[in-house]
Amino acid sequence: MAKINPLMALPLVIAAGFIALVTYGMAREDAEQLPSSQIGREAPSIASVTPFEGKEPLTDGMLREGGVKLVNYWASWCAPCRAEHPQLETLAKEGVTIYGINYKDEASNALKFLDDLGNPYTAIAQDEPGRTALEWGVYGVPETYILDAEGHIAYRFAGPITVEIMEKYIKPEIAKAAQ
Repeated sequence: MAKINPLMALPLVIAAGFIALVTYGMAREDAEQLPSSQIGREAPSIASVTPFEGKEPLTDGMLREGGVKLVNYWASWCAPCRAEHPQLETLAKEGVTIYGINYKDEASNALKFLDDLGNPYTAIAQDEPGRTALEWGVYGVPETYILDAEGHIAYRFAGPITVEIMEKYIKPEIAKAAQ
């Protein structure tokens, strides 16, 4: 009787694993989105952020106060942040509370960005070293989190918010977080 080497089955096992992984990834509701382990958890502390001179400072307590709110990580050097800015302005005009955290940026550049494009943020802070962003699980900017009334992360969107994304994901998730 011929002896079968178990290593001969290895390519089949690897291929089956790869197919299962691809199938799982494509079956997700939004295959483009990166997963977040923060969903459902209390928003991490922002105690290490610094305020901007002349702007309403963002405090940790604001994240835990009643009402749904967005936390948007952004930077003046970020082209996608510039592209999503009109959608943030629209949401702010519609009454959505948006808190901004400026990521690894110089304060003067960030303030010029807001002066040029408008300020959709109810309050704003700076995370120049990026320490707070790490605690939140930020992959890169722009990145937006929807917090429920108790300050728990209900949804996370990585990337620029376009009009389509705002209508398809952001607004429905804001409504869901308000329930």
